[in-house]
Amino acid sequence: MIRIGLPVAAAIIAFDQATKFWIVLDIMSPPRIIEVSSFFNIVMVWNRGASFGLFSSMSPWTPVFLCTIAVVISIALAVWMYRASSPWLAIALGMVIGGALGNAIDRVIYGAVADFLDFHAYGYHWPAFNVADMAIFVGVVMLLFDGLIEKRRNNRLEAEPDS
Repeated sequence: MIRIGLPVAAAIIAFDQATKFWIVLDIMSPPRIIEVSSFFNIVMVWNRGASFGLFSSMSPWTPVFLCTIAVVISIALAVWMYRASSPWLAIALGMVIGGALGNAIDRVIYGAVADFLDFHAYGYHWPAFNVADMAIFVGVVMLLFDGLIEKRRNNRLEAEPDS
């Protein structure tokens, strides 16, 4: 399944980095708010922490720590991918790995993660995010779905009488 999952991870990293370079170096130079629709803006937010800005601090070690965690988790997920039994699981793991490493690359290059997609409604804004964050979210949802389906499948097999 590595042959399926690793290209997915590589594609996520490439697309994530391409969009971030385009936004940071071209679209948001100078930084501003670009209103795309009544519920979506392109903005420039530098996330120095983890999800939703958690663990953000002014310590120069925070990006190193978060980058190290992302790499270690990605290695563990790659081992899981190697042992995966289905393409669905390999794709899900590839998406999470690609997203984690895409954000880790930002921490190495910028010291923070570039977030630029801003959805909002009725004065409430979801925290800005990027392509890597979307890949992690979709990959985790796929992993949860896979776990639920696999559990149902295993329960059905256990409930069937022996022939």
